[in-house]
Amino acid sequence: MNDRNQKLKQALETLNHRSAVGRRLEADPILFPHLYDNPRDVEVSALLSCSLAYGRVSLFQPKIKHLLDGMGKSPSAFIADLTLKSASTLLKDFVYRFNVATDLAVLLFGMSRALRTYGSLEKLFLKDWGKNPSIRHALNEFTLFLRSVEMAPLRRTFGPERGIGHLLPSSLGGGASKRLNLFLRWMVRGPDPVDFGIWRGVRSSSLIIPLDTHIGRLSRHLGLTRRRDLSWRTAEEITDSLRKIDPDDPVRFDFALCHHGMSGECPLVSERTHCERCPLLNSCRTG
Repeated sequence: MNDRNQKLKQALETLNHRSAVGRRLEADPILFPHLYDNPRDVEVSALLSCSLAYGRVSLFQPKIKHLLDGMGKSPSAFIADLTLKSASTLLKDFVYRFNVATDLAVLLFGMSRALRTYGSLEKLFLKDWGKNPSIRHALNEFTLFLRSVEMAPLRRTFGPERGIGHLLPSSLGGGASKRLNLFLRWMVRGPDPVDFGIWRGVRSSSLIIPLDTHIGRLSRHLGLTRRRDLSWRTAEEITDSLRKIDPDDPVRFDFALCHHGMSGECPLVSERTHCERCPLLNSCRTG
């Protein structure tokens, strides 16, 4: 490891150490799967939480909570036994920004089919892993399976769909599939106070960073990428830069970096008072 990467690693370790994980979990969608102990409940609640984790935290958290409350003590048991009637009760009048009840019904019935066919979301994700151990390919197959539900009954019950492609995007498109990569981070790396580490068939070294505006901006500050778009290619470039720092667990700084931006500690417009107390200052090309 060269001197620059060693210096950046030390800065990121300090940021991780200073990150107020307990307090920041309250402002993160991972709050919800931490309510459960059963791995099947964790993965079902995690995928639901990730899928709706866009926009303001104060707006999407009540939506997720309402859905999980309606599923009772075991989200996986509710999903495994899902019917049009139970889905209709759960999704009554559901709307959140780009998504309506029909979109959510596709996700729920897709998960139901996965649990009944494979026994877990993990086994669905890993079904072709031995032949093609590619995160991007596996995510694409994963979302294709979840979206392959019979639409006619859902349209009759809930009305037309609106944003299924946004809720369950294809990883083979141009976007970074941030929320799906976030779901994988939660499932694969760890266990630690943030991530669960309950999926043992995928190594942390193969993960791709969940790229959003905060990660993109801070990555440019730190010289992890020069790219300004939020594409899969940019996510790969940032991850490759982080692999030079930690080959076994390149995305382990994601939570701290993302919340460093979300919290306002690294504002959009650099401010001297923030920069002077920032543990990343000596590695930051902007500060």
